[in-house]
Amino acid sequence: MSNNVSDRYQLTELPNGTRVVSEYMPYVESFSLGFWFGVGARDESRRNNGIAHFLEHMLFKGTRKRSAKKISEQIESYGGYLNAFTSKEHTCFYGRGLVKRLDKTYDVLADMIENSLFRGKDLDREKGVVVDEMRDIEDNPQELIFDEFEKALFRGNALGLPIIGEERVVRNISGEDLRERMNRKYLPNNLVVACVGKIDHEKLVALTERYFGDKRGKASIRRKRPLVSNYEERRIEKEVLQSHCLVGRESFGYEDDRRYPLMVLSTALGEGSGSRLFQALRERLGVTYMITSFVNSYRETSSFGVYFSTNDAQRQKALAAIDREFRKLREKPLGKRELKRVKEYLKGSVALGLESASSRMFRLGSSLLRHGDVRPVARTMEKIDATTVEDVHELAKELLDLESMTKVFIQSGDNARETAA
Repeated sequence: MSNNVSDRYQLTELPNGTRVVSEYMPYVESFSLGFWFGVGARDESRRNNGIAHFLEHMLFKGTRKRSAKKISEQIESYGGYLNAFTSKEHTCFYGRGLVKRLDKTYDVLADMIENSLFRGKDLDREKGVVVDEMRDIEDNPQELIFDEFEKALFRGNALGLPIIGEERVVRNISGEDLRERMNRKYLPNNLVVACVGKIDHEKLVALTERYFGDKRGKASIRRKRPLVSNYEERRIEKEVLQSHCLVGRESFGYEDDRRYPLMVLSTALGEGSGSRLFQALRERLGVTYMITSFVNSYRETSSFGVYFSTNDAQRQKALAAIDREFRKLREKPLGKRELKRVKEYLKGSVALGLESASSRMFRLGSSLLRHGDVRPVARTMEKIDATTVEDVHELAKELLDLESMTKVFIQSGDNARETAA
């Protein structure tokens, strides 16, 4: 067993490859505990798309010793909380509670992971729930448009698959499919146990050894680098009152240090009320209520762009204004004062995001899965501080070309026909 202690967190790797990481917070009486697996939607194919998300749901539906109701009641009777989420690159099952209930919460989560039954009646019922969730997304253009954008941007690669999957695929998932998936992907070398709070690291290691120490097997995760076409245009007809628009392209993943200048560029462009797009489109032109830039990062790539909504008549005016702001950033570097403001905004966002035990736990788990270690917050701050005007300007010249970007529009049927004409 190897042990490494650095700054505020402690990290231990068990002989079977499971990693246990914790951070001690002496001024709280609570904990946030997460079981992280390095598997998500990008580890699927069209044949089984949605299985990771469906598996996440099914682990709450009963084990050999607990019904779904008992899982919820036990945690809630301790004043705690359980939840989970699936992303494109990992899945996390997590719980929060008072420190004295850590053992009980760990037992419930470990039981779910090790002993879920995947009974037929539960599968049938939960398929209906997931399909209903799919329809909620279809009814929410602000959420749907991001799925459609990455489908277009990463088409032909698993990164383009939606996390929730497709109805026809989910309807056909069996209990045997879920067990086979667990036995191939949810294995010790692919598991990180992360915990933050007023907790003892050695106790956390002992719990992990008790529940997972004798588990064997190595998950093999092979991911193809996407071949990206940065230009495509998609128009989707929906019964909507506003046009929802997203323009963007592929950029740098979280293993590329250019992501720090990219964060600065994205923040200057469209994050916060002081950003250029907010000021230009909302404050000066009054053509949109919602406009934001974004960076969705994956290992070797990211999706980067701008999302906004507006009424049909104002859409072209809004796009022209975005094009003007892109051109300004290509032609003239940020001023030093603006760069300083953006850096302080970014660093403040990072710092404020680490004020709770849960956000710190999410950082520990995701960092270990992404990088193989825990990247210090100070390193992030240093990278932001080290970003120069020239760094940001070079990225602006490379990335901010509206004509070459992928574009997705969700619009009413009448507007779609007018646009086509």
